Amino acid sequence: MLHGDFLQSAVPGLANGLLALGVGPVKGDFELIEVGMAFAIFAFLPLCQLAGSHATVDIFTARLSARVNRFLRMVIETVFAAALVLIAWQLFVGMLSKKAAGQTTFLLEIPLWWAYAASLSGAVAAALVAIYVTAARVIGVATGHCPLPPEQEADH
Repeated sequence: MLHGDFLQSAVPGLANGLLALGVGPVKGDFELIEVGMAFAIFAFLPLCQLAGSHATVDIFTARLSARVNRFLRMVIETVFAAALVLIAWQLFVGMLSKKAAGQTTFLLEIPLWWAYAASLSGAVAAALVAIYVTAARVIGVATGHCPLPPEQEADH
C-alpha cells in the first residue's frame, strides 16, 4: 500500500518515511510460512494421535459391536503407525539429501535441511506415539479395555 499511487500522491512524506523505517512486506514470508506449516503439522500430530482426535467417519462402524470397532481401530492404528514410521524415515533421508546438496530457499537462503530437521523431530515423536497407541489398541483388543484416554469427538 505504501508504494501505491494513492498514498504516494496523498501523503508521500508519510509513505516514504514508513518505508524508510522498514514498514512493508516481509521478505521471504512465503518461505517462512511453508517451513512453519510443515513443522506445525508434525508438532501437533503426536498430541492428536494420543488423544484420538483424528477425523473419522463412522456411518458404517456405528452399527458394529464395540469388539469389532476395537479391532478395526487397532488395524487402523497399526497402518497409521507404519505410515508415520515411513514418513519419518523418508524425512530423514530427504534431510540428509538436502544437507549434502546444500540447497537453500530462494529469498532468505535458509538451508532446506533445517526445515526437514524441524519436521523430522515432530515426525519421530508422532511415530513413537503411534507405536505406543498401537500397542495400547492391541491391549484393548486382547483385554476389552484400552489404557488410552477416551477419544475426543467433535460436537455436532
